[in-house]
Amino acid sequence: MCIRDRSRCGAADVIPPCFHTWFQARASVVAATIYLHWTATGYDWIRPGHYHRIIGGDGRVHRRHALTADLPAHTWRRNSNSIALACACMGGQPDPWTLPPTAAQLHSLCQEVAAIARSWGWTAADITIQSVMTHAEAASNRDGRWMHDNYGPVIWGGTGERWDLLQLEQHGTSDGGEQLRQRIAALLSGDELAPPASDRLAFRGFTSIEARGKKLSVQIDADGRSWALMVDLLQRYDLSPQWDANQRRVLIAANDVAPTYRADAVQATVGWPLVEMALQSGQTPVILTGILRPSPDGDRAWCRVLEFAEEFGISVSFEPLLLGERRGG
Repeated sequence: MCIRDRSRCGAADVIPPCFHTWFQARASVVAATIYLHWTATGYDWIRPGHYHRIIGGDGRVHRRHALTADLPAHTWRRNSNSIALACACMGGQPDPWTLPPTAAQLHSLCQEVAAIARSWGWTAADITIQSVMTHAEAASNRDGRWMHDNYGPVIWGGTGERWDLLQLEQHGTSDGGEQLRQRIAALLSGDELAPPASDRLAFRGFTSIEARGKKLSVQIDADGRSWALMVDLLQRYDLSPQWDANQRRVLIAANDVAPTYRADAVQATVGWPLVEMALQSGQTPVILTGILRPSPDGDRAWCRVLEFAEEFGISVSFEPLLLGERRGG
């Protein structure tokens, strides 16, 4: 938690160059520490700059930054080589428990951590307090690393400044971190992140649309939305992609893209493995989220055509769907 008081958010962390290669670590090597927070706000507080992922009160995951971005202000003296996920909640006044973490938030939080862990090659055995911690635990140095004075919960000898997810419900037991780790490990052990094909978003078949005056192959999903291969769209608009296979991410070099952070971004409920499109520079904000689907040539990254057009400032007309030129591109 760092919304109300930034004094314990640790902007002074020094980031050694070697930490920027953490995303390449795999399997038995624990790549980075995952910190779990609440925002001390209402359920609809969704802002970039603080956390890599924010889960709204309805359980929807908002992916604000690529996981390789070192955000400077989420966990005091622990911001380097780490990622932060937060539930937007606990902002009730005067009683924060009037806006507690919802069941949907906690479920999505565990699912998102498990998805990240799986993409790094982690197994259930890797989900320990050394790899996944609440801010309450981090503030009290419960992982055995003495990073700072104890500003965590009073029951752990701290000053009480941070107690994120110490409890998952009002008057609950003070082992919220361990409960979350058990749920995350269960997701990994039970293969719950790979739903059967019948639960995946279905696709009807291929068709084509016009994009910059040329035909572009697309596929229509069960909800009537058009999807296209990311690489086809990027190349059609003269944007050079770089594929990061380890992190399932498409990186692009563009200085005129400002992510809109859509409320209807693709969620894990589509049933397909997710892939991010992000910028190569700065804090690498996530532009959009797509899916990976198998093909005879291997897995391919797809995204929704209209979402791509809106993010990149491409003119659109309908009946039939047609993509024009990119404004400023």
